[in-house]
Amino acid sequence: MNANRLDTFSNAGGGALPLSTVYCLLSTALGLLLLAAVAAAQEPDVVNARMNAQSATGGMASVFNKVEAAESGPAWVGYAVPITPGNHQMCCGVSYGEFSNDGCGRCGLEDRHGDGGGVSVNSSEKDVKLESAPYFLVLYRIAARKVTKVRTISADCELDAGGLPFIWLTDVRPPESVAWLASLVKADNEGASGGGDGEDDGHLSAAALAAIALHDDASAEGALETFAAVGQPERRREKAAFWLGAARGRPGYEALRRLVAHDSSDHFREKAVFALYVSKEPEAVDTIINIAHHDPAPHVRGQALFWLAQKAGKRAEATITEAIENDPETDVKKKAVFALSQLPKDEGVPLLIQVARTNHNPAVRKQAMFWLGQSQDPRALAFFEQVLLQ
Repeated sequence: MNANRLDTFSNAGGGALPLSTVYCLLSTALGLLLLAAVAAAQEPDVVNARMNAQSATGGMASVFNKVEAAESGPAWVGYAVPITPGNHQMCCGVSYGEFSNDGCGRCGLEDRHGDGGGVSVNSSEKDVKLESAPYFLVLYRIAARKVTKVRTISADCELDAGGLPFIWLTDVRPPESVAWLASLVKADNEGASGGGDGEDDGHLSAAALAAIALHDDASAEGALETFAAVGQPERRREKAAFWLGAARGRPGYEALRRLVAHDSSDHFREKAVFALYVSKEPEAVDTIINIAHHDPAPHVRGQALFWLAQKAGKRAEATITEAIENDPETDVKKKAVFALSQLPKDEGVPLLIQVARTNHNPAVRKQAMFWLGQSQDPRALAFFEQVLLQ
């Protein structure tokens, strides 16, 4: 090839294409091949189904409207979206995010027992994956021309569709998936069964909230925070708050911190304490401690003390003992004594003995004695012997 032809490439018709154009074409072709490979890798392993693939480029609502119009009987619709970081293993939607290293096996989508947590064992041998796939499956059951179930399932599960149509959607964008799930939450009658065929698990909005929470997309935080806000139904707020703590990392913790600082609902703040407990953010402990000290509602302070004992270990001791000594409400003091009983025995039993010996409040001393009796610890028995011999 001539030196002045190094930057060109001959096409089939004898003309010359610049190398930059060739590189661009090759890059585009490679990108398309990679996208096709990724899409193929995300396709679920489905048996006993009438499969049909469709593109969701026209929008989620449009796709579901067409499916609902076309399918007079039950059908399944599903797609894959990126999942939040972590080793998530979800078999048949159990717990909507249970963490496990075990393989998923086969999930019978039409198996009523599978709805309650059972997963049938796959007879074929499958390798257990050391790492979770970076995406998960969102499945919808269509019946009576509407969505009646939402399921979140790990990508390595084999699905048995029970002989029903299974529409697999491609080209689903995560923000559109979140928006579609959010529309189902809004449409659901606060946890009422959405099933027109009598087979719904109930709590369609709860399942949709769980699916939103697992999306590796910033739109998920916004949706959950909206559903946790004042004005939403209480049960919806509680579930959204839980998922902010359980699945949304730092942004979820920050949203919870704002909510517990300014929300006027004692009931909601109490539930939000548990959401903080399940958060993996280190600062969540500081927020729970602050609630135990300063929340205006005694039962919220007591709940904070309980979860603090489960989470913080040594850091919990000072806050719990201070509540026993200084909280103005006897009920909170008694809950703090119970919190001591939840600490590891080497930490909790000596503190309970100290409270039983020295606290000025008879109800608090009685509570400490009760939980010492429940501990079955030799140190508690020795203390009782001392008391009886006095």
